[in-house]
Amino acid sequence: MLFNSLDFSVFLPLVFILYWFVFNRSLKQQNCLIVVASYFFYAWWDWRFLGLIFLSTLVDYIVGIYIDKNEDPKIRKLFLWLSISVNLGMLGVFKYFNFFIENFELAFSLFGFDLRSHTLNIILPVGISFYTFQTLSYTLDIYKRKLKPTTDFIVFAAFVSFFPQLVAGPIERAKRLLPQFLAKRKFEYHKATDGLRQILWGLFKKMVIADNCAVFVDEFFKNYAEYSGSTLLIGAFFFTIQIYADFSGYSDIAIGTSRLFGFDLMKNFAFPYFSRNIREFWRRWHMSLTSWFKDYFYIPIGGSKGSIWMQLRNTFLIFLVIGFWHGAHWKFVVYGFINALHFVPGIIRGKSDKYEHFIAHNKWLPSMKELFNVLKTFAFLVLVRVFFRADSLSDAINYLSTIFSRSIFDVPVFPNRFDAAIVFSLISVFMTVEWFGRNNAYAIEKILFELKRPWRFMCYYGILFCMFYFYAKQQQFIYFQF
Repeated sequence: MLFNSLDFSVFLPLVFILYWFVFNRSLKQQNCLIVVASYFFYAWWDWRFLGLIFLSTLVDYIVGIYIDKNEDPKIRKLFLWLSISVNLGMLGVFKYFNFFIENFELAFSLFGFDLRSHTLNIILPVGISFYTFQTLSYTLDIYKRKLKPTTDFIVFAAFVSFFPQLVAGPIERAKRLLPQFLAKRKFEYHKATDGLRQILWGLFKKMVIADNCAVFVDEFFKNYAEYSGSTLLIGAFFFTIQIYADFSGYSDIAIGTSRLFGFDLMKNFAFPYFSRNIREFWRRWHMSLTSWFKDYFYIPIGGSKGSIWMQLRNTFLIFLVIGFWHGAHWKFVVYGFINALHFVPGIIRGKSDKYEHFIAHNKWLPSMKELFNVLKTFAFLVLVRVFFRADSLSDAINYLSTIFSRSIFDVPVFPNRFDAAIVFSLISVFMTVEWFGRNNAYAIEKILFELKRPWRFMCYYGILFCMFYFYAKQQQFIYFQF
């Protein structure tokens, strides 16, 4: 069930009414409703994959209790590896099985061996990379004695399957979200209205910005051989905007929806395209994933401690893993590798280039130096995102080769110039609003709230008008494929 679908516009109010007016007598009833609603929400795609969520939930629920009960290090580690094996095993089969088989065959073919193994026609379960990481972090925290397990299976099942963030995050930690399922919730009007406002902004990002960019992105990347370098550069620019508006839009809707039910999810994006370097960008982009890998992978292997060689090794490892997390393709590995390269100079110089404040702190406009650094960082992202969007590694290389050819100086050609001009205008308005709202949790959190009531509602209706007038075509969220 898509957030931007008619189905969800019926589903959400129905669950909201049942949650606050029918099942509000006890916390257990509300949690049971969340589990049922979440499983129904997920089954809307394919009910057969409900077994995977239930298996992951059951294993980590039992494992967490047994790890906490036992003091024997060997037994604790045995149960930990059971959780790791089940969760990563599911990922390995459904997401990476064919990749490893195909590359295994390729490696042997280089030595003259013809291995005729068979790949499987596997459908990737939606959101599997998100909920497996969420349950796995629960077990890891218990093993590290940072968290006590819950003995309430319904509460744990609700934590794992919570429908607003089930499919594409944020990847919540049990230490933060689980207590919210154990505490009595009460309806708060200001939280609900704030949640609706954030949902509205998220839908605007997705339906107006991302989906309109997608029309041109799909055309340019599918038929890149027919276009000039200048046109393909604009296609890469459109995709850079699309993926941000699409993914951060999903996060806004998820966070806003959670607030309707009395929950607070972690912030997943902090206006990353206003970053002054790649290090700052990765602290602001998909924050729940990067913090997950930092805490459960990067720090355990040494992090930023040790010799320069060790720091370089750890940096490349974490980015290669983050790249591979996105998909079973070499293009994602290359994407991670290129991002890691940007950390090398700072590691060698021993400077982290961490900024205490956001760009243009307490100012309307950035300095020339800040503006140059932001544009330089954004230009890099536009080019490296080609590896993310192209169908294959070879397509990405060919796409970039065309951009860096003489045709970069040609006049760009669009299937529809008027529509392209509209998209450019929408992006300009969108980024302007993002800029002036960059110090908030989401762009319009305070901008509209501070306006007088008539002007505020005029803006709301304006956003709704844009959603209907500039509606392009209903598209699935990009990160559903991961």
